[in-house]
Amino acid sequence: MCKYILLSTAVAFSLLSCNNKKSASDNSTENQANIINMESISDETSMYLLVGTYTAGESEGIYVYQFDTVSGYSQYKSMVKVANPSYLTVSKDEKFIYAVTETGDNTAAANAYSFDKNKGELKHLNTEQTKGADPCYISVDATGKHVVTANYSGGSLSVFGVKEDGSLNAASQVISFSGKGADPERQAKPHIHCVMFSPDGKYLFADDLGTDKIHKFDVNTNATGDYLKQGTPPSFKVADESGPRHLAFHPNGKYAYLINELSGAVIAFSYDGTKGNLTEIQSVQADTLNAKGSADIHISPDGKFLYASNRLKGDGLAIFSINQADGKLTKAGYQETGVHPRNFAITPNGKYLLVASRDSDIIQIFLRNGNTGLLEDTFKDIKLDMPVCLKFVSFK
Repeated sequence: MCKYILLSTAVAFSLLSCNNKKSASDNSTENQANIINMESISDETSMYLLVGTYTAGESEGIYVYQFDTVSGYSQYKSMVKVANPSYLTVSKDEKFIYAVTETGDNTAAANAYSFDKNKGELKHLNTEQTKGADPCYISVDATGKHVVTANYSGGSLSVFGVKEDGSLNAASQVISFSGKGADPERQAKPHIHCVMFSPDGKYLFADDLGTDKIHKFDVNTNATGDYLKQGTPPSFKVADESGPRHLAFHPNGKYAYLINELSGAVIAFSYDGTKGNLTEIQSVQADTLNAKGSADIHISPDGKFLYASNRLKGDGLAIFSINQADGKLTKAGYQETGVHPRNFAITPNGKYLLVASRDSDIIQIFLRNGNTGLLEDTFKDIKLDMPVCLKFVSFK
């Protein structure tokens, strides 16, 4: 694995890019290629790429890479050990990173880290139990004072206050949900899969795969009282057997888009920021094979294209153009990926889209066409066992 080779001092001088793994017996031509790759990684055009993994195999925690957002080359920097950090979030000031430990017992937790940009290293601050099984999503508010986890198997969400040093207090709220959906196998009980703050931070939305609802909460910014209070209305219902998974807001704040794991549909909503209300305006299929494995959703920084990942059959990304006048989607293409694209991320400059293909053990680097939204594989893969979450942090 590339991450282990890079840890070897003997190889570190000959292996200058994680994208081109070379053995100790490389000839001069291959060494020259390494030099070219290193010259293609500039601190001026780089970002940090933080990668969450599942740790049942070779991976051991959260991995940090330097990623050049112009050349598309990358280089391993560091790793911190933690069990199943399947989802990460970054504080607005980028000083702190929060990660779940996705387990089904009392080790399920939220973990806090400080991030040293000079060294590209994470330092563990503390860990607090979520008191809800299998946390699979984590968000931090814009003030950096509260962290919320979505606990999939627990059918709950957990709220943590953040101390001045970035560490977490014990959970101050654990909100459990009730009900079930129409699918007897996948929707026998609530399954919270995503917790996301509204663009203005006034509301929090929690996607419930188990009951086909998006729960709404008012955010209490006062120093006293519960941080989250049931919103009005308390939830928004989508079609039966949809399986709400992840939510993404358009950069203009007027629209929101929901990827549904079971139906494979992307539901477009108009968003009323004054009242925190979602109104469905369209539903289109990202998964046309009825695989029941749709996963992640993101919008390009310019707001012109939406991408949604599908797993289990025809693994890849559905690509849609976004009508800027009404927020509606039009299918623009489809990009095949490695196996099980659980998560992906777009570089802030919009040039690259990176896919965490969990069961192919690679992070794929795709070049984006800004005019068409279509993708081209650069084959500058980062090889890593079971990558499942990608987050960018500025390099300086």
